[in-house]
Amino acid sequence: MFIVLPMEFRFADCVLDDARLVLFRDGQQVAVEPQVFDLLVLLVRNPDRVITRDELIEVVWRGRIVSDSAISARIAAARRAVGDDGKRQTVIRTVARRGVQMATQVQTDAPAPEGAAAPASPEVQRIRYARNTDGHLIAYASYGRGPGLIEVESGISHLELSWAIPCERSFFDRLIAQHLFVRYDPLGSGLSSAAHVDLARDFAGAAEDVIAVADAAGLEQFALVSRSGACLTAIQTAARHPDRVTKLVITGGYVTGRTARAPGPDPMRQLIVSGWDPANISFAAGLMTSYFPDGPAEHVMDYAQLFTQASDQSTALIERDRVNSADVQDLLPRISCPTLVMHGRRDAVHPLSEARKLVAGIRGAELVILETANNFPLPGGPAWETYIETLLAFLAE
Repeated sequence: MFIVLPMEFRFADCVLDDARLVLFRDGQQVAVEPQVFDLLVLLVRNPDRVITRDELIEVVWRGRIVSDSAISARIAAARRAVGDDGKRQTVIRTVARRGVQMATQVQTDAPAPEGAAAPASPEVQRIRYARNTDGHLIAYASYGRGPGLIEVESGISHLELSWAIPCERSFFDRLIAQHLFVRYDPLGSGLSSAAHVDLARDFAGAAEDVIAVADAAGLEQFALVSRSGACLTAIQTAARHPDRVTKLVITGGYVTGRTARAPGPDPMRQLIVSGWDPANISFAAGLMTSYFPDGPAEHVMDYAQLFTQASDQSTALIERDRVNSADVQDLLPRISCPTLVMHGRRDAVHPLSEARKLVAGIRGAELVILETANNFPLPGGPAWETYIETLLAFLAE
């Protein structure tokens, strides 16, 4: 379980002791309100990144609705407490349209020893919100520490439900151990904004939402990991933002959607039409079995339950049509970051030929063929350890 240890933080001429809940400046104790103290703790514990307005609200106000003036007042009070002001901003800096950040070096009385292990995966998620260019809220969560890594999501996602599934947690925990790992719910999905969201929006718009999440999480540069149809948004993000994306991983991905490469009826779409009901997941289980014929069966059933709970039938059909008709061939030459493509040798949903097209189109990309029929490996199934170890090794290079 992730535990935040109390400690002293030294910056400018101040000492903040979050064990005794006191602030000293020039050796004299400074009286501060609890919300101001919480704001200072949040800043000194995260001195290398921007703290967004949404994060301030979550931590300082426990997610309650507050006005911009109330936030500004607490920031001003924090500045006064540490001997700063809004004009100088020598201790607490405002980053236009993004949030606030420490402007001076912060030292602690308990620095992490060199080579220390990263925090274990937390048992409870702390969900925050980013706001995209259209003003919609995007739910996200971050964990661990280290190089930035964002998992790009497909159009059906739910932060809470997926966090509770053992096979997903097995995947997340391995990434959290070595990275500052970020997950999110795309617009219209999970805990993100649902009202007035165009579910048929293009993948370029979805890519800009990834950037909004990265900005909110304080990541200037980051790697991307994607599975199955989420590769479409990942490819758009890497192509549109080569200055931000450092590495790209695609597992079970493709260049051309199912119906775009083979026009005709889609039997998997028919399974959604025939029955998409969290109370009766038999049809959804059939769809998931198409993606994961090698199992394990318990994970396949968990995915069937997850997707029917995370999305209604109409949303699932829109997403299915969206990924089926996609073609990202023209974007591949624009990707310049190191890219790893992993693909099951016997994947029938998106054949190995699609992985070869990805590698042929992306300069310098590498292909690793996994000995499985699953769209991507699952814990306890074929190629799982090969998949995870190859992924982590690539990200660490």
